[in-house]
Amino acid sequence: MRIDRLPFRNRGCHILPPEKSQDWRLGVGVMTAAEAVAMAEQVVADLREKCETPPALLREVASAMAHEMGAGLEKEGGSRVKMLLSYVDKLPTGREEGSFYGLDLGGTNFRVLRVQLGGNEKHVINRESREVSIPPQLMSGSSSELFGFIASELAKFVADEEKCANISNGKKRELGFTFSFPVKQRSVASGTLVKWTKAFAIDDAVGEDVVAELQTAMEKQGLDMHVAALINDAVGTLAGARYYDKDVVAGVIFGTGTNAAYVEKANAIAKWEGELPNSGDMVINMEWGNFCSSHLPVTEYDQELDEESLNPGEQIYEKLMSGMYLGEIVRRVLLKISLDSSLFGNIDHTKLKTHFLLRTPHISAMHHDETPDLKIVAEKLEENLEITGTSLETRKLVVEICDIVARRAARLAAAGLAGILKKLGRDCNAQEQQSVIAVDGGLFEHYTKFRECLESTLGELLGEEASKSVAVKHADDGSGIGAALIAASQSQYRNVE
Repeated sequence: MRIDRLPFRNRGCHILPPEKSQDWRLGVGVMTAAEAVAMAEQVVADLREKCETPPALLREVASAMAHEMGAGLEKEGGSRVKMLLSYVDKLPTGREEGSFYGLDLGGTNFRVLRVQLGGNEKHVINRESREVSIPPQLMSGSSSELFGFIASELAKFVADEEKCANISNGKKRELGFTFSFPVKQRSVASGTLVKWTKAFAIDDAVGEDVVAELQTAMEKQGLDMHVAALINDAVGTLAGARYYDKDVVAGVIFGTGTNAAYVEKANAIAKWEGELPNSGDMVINMEWGNFCSSHLPVTEYDQELDEESLNPGEQIYEKLMSGMYLGEIVRRVLLKISLDSSLFGNIDHTKLKTHFLLRTPHISAMHHDETPDLKIVAEKLEENLEITGTSLETRKLVVEICDIVARRAARLAAAGLAGILKKLGRDCNAQEQQSVIAVDGGLFEHYTKFRECLESTLGELLGEEASKSVAVKHADDGSGIGAALIAASQSQYRNVE
């Protein structure tokens, strides 16, 4: 079967508009039920063909990912995959001891936590955390107001925790800071904010070192604490999993967004300037959501979504397979079906035309519906899109659309993992060297069919023998506990091994 793919512009990776198909919309009133079903089935058949991901194509995607990784390590700006240095050259070993703190700021809430590490075999002896909502006015106020609030809440948490734990060892407290916004790092514990996302708009923080801002705010609170490391959630996932398993080579996020971090040999980083770390390793924050390739199977729905997004031509890989976008892609397909046929009856299209109204948890619920009459599908269509009175045949068609979109996402995700293994030379070894990929994020954790398809596809791409030495494991709360563990591995009090 020939699979037509939309071309990409050479620069910026904008998706070119597809050729306009013949406008075959017929008035809703003149279409029979059989004609409506046939027309809808044709839309789904076209979608299925455009979303096909045969193994040969996925291997091309994996090879392109590995190539882009190499190009990104060669020089700054050498690849759409940024391959940022995290400056984390020492990951947790499981031998760390003491109490360490983590701060996870990535949205409208932030979390603070403390972990007590017991060293060899004891691992995490105790763990306490607290989640705090950020007052809306602070999200568009000043930098000092935001970090002052965070520092005050952190000070309260420390006071409560240490009062209960009766901690007094004379050492300066150490904190790992997970900051899930674009930063430009120059060391393991410094990074200037490039821009805000996720409804934050604090102008005077842009271009400033967020670690210095937090450190100043903590000092004003009288909090004797040192920021030992600045990381993102992918690096945290890698660290949290490596603490328990030395075979972990990468940490990956499949959630609202997607990203990956992995351990690279420092001497393989041509763009590295300065003295190589003693460990010989460096954790790379890939920022792989911006990966783009002519091999990616793109549809008219993806093209329209991209054009109407806040960042057209950017984050193409992420737009094809992260939790932020899967529900939106399905909504666009359902809208086309409704406009081109009378399958859903004479409905009000207001909600069906509302961007991002159908979310990935909704399509997951429909995709996993095992009731005989697909009752959950009917409920979700009515609750979210005001589509009522659907036939079982129509509901089955909706499930198929969810399956096509989620399956493409999972298989492309697997190709990305295969690309990392290929770059590391771990895609063809047979059991001699174990490779574990730690994954966190709601899409992987809660969307069972996505996870199962990803795992089976990776096995398909690697082959039976190589698959025996590769495992994909769920790693919970990398952004929180991973930050504290990185603080432990970077500790100024760490014993020289």
